[in-house]
Order: sequence, then C-alpha cells, then structure tokens
Amino acid sequence: MGFDAKPKYVTFDMNGTLIKFSINDTMREVLGDRLPAEVADDYLRICKAYRIDECTGAYQPFHQVVARSMERTSRKLGLEYREEDARAVYETIPTWGPYPGVTEALNRLAEEVPLVIITNSDTAHAERLAENLKAPFEVVISAEEMGIYKPRLGAFDYMLDKLGVTPDELVHVSASPMYDHRSAASSPSSSASRAPDA
Repeated sequence: MGFDAKPKYVTFDMNGTLIKFSINDTMREVLGDRLPAEVADDYLRICKAYRIDECTGAYQPFHQVVARSMERTSRKLGLEYREEDARAVYETIPTWGPYPGVTEALNRLAEEVPLVIITNSDTAHAERLAENLKAPFEVVISAEEMGIYKPRLGAFDYMLDKLGVTPDELVHVSASPMYDHRSAASSPSSSASRAPDA
C-alpha cells in the first residue's frame, strides 16, 4: 500500500509484536515437573490452538481464555488441571517487557506520527504492558473495551470507528498472521495490503 500523505496513525498489535509474549515459558515455569518433557511441546502447541479458538466465540475476559485453553489442553493430554496454575500464568502477563530496540524505535516514530495499540489483552493488562514499552501512545484499545478479540473482523472495524479514520489513513503493524494479518486484510472496511509472498 502506498501513501500520498503521512498516515494519521500507526497502529500496533502489542503482544508478540512489541512485547515479548512469553506465555509458553510462563506455562513451563508454572507447571514445572507436572508438565512431562515428552508432551511439553504438544501441550504448548495445543494450548495455543485452544486460545485462538476461545477468542473466536462470544467475548470472555482473557483470564478465562487462559484458563479454558489450559483446562482443555490438560484434559486432552490426560494431565491434571489446576485453576491456580491458570491464574498464575495470567497474573504474570503484565510483567513482560518489550523486544530489544522496540522502545527506542517507538519513540523515534512517535515524533512523526501518533501511535495506537489494539490488543487482545484485558484493559488493566493492556495499560500495564503499554507502560512497559516506555513510549507515548495516543490510544490503547483492549479486547475488553471492544468486547471482541482479534481475529474477529469487528475488532478492526471498532478501531477504525474509534480513531475516525479510513483504512488508507493508517498503517497497522503486527507480527501475527493469525490474529492480525488475515483479519485486517479480510475486513470489509479494510484496504490492507500484504507482501507478495504472504
């Protein structure tokens, strides 16, 4: 996509794009020796699939997404599920920090164009994680605020409405093909473009 003028906003996915999304490491740490080495990789892969699945139905708070995905995975693999494990994983999320170089790059970019976050985090976590980035964001939009998760198309429609822009007036940045790229490109209100090999 080309721009004849500077975009009005640069919008970002946060977790996994700006913030190092460490949920797999956190689950390994929380579960400890109750996650056998021979099934650990399968557990993490299946749990990710269930997290995505939990985000595509009716909205539920992210702590429930974490809990339900861990519960379903444990049941599938015949492992013990404990609510306190899911709570511990969820409560670790706001401690995560940015990838190297992200804070500096965001601050340079913010001198030229307003920055926005659209995230699948709950509002409280979104605010804490945005603070961890140590960069100025004009707006932080959480899944809790939207009442919907990416990759649901309504998330991007909500963002455009809130910002009062059309798709060609912003640039969206994300490292997530599953949660952002496909949805942003598929949205009826989107004019997103993809790299030739995407």
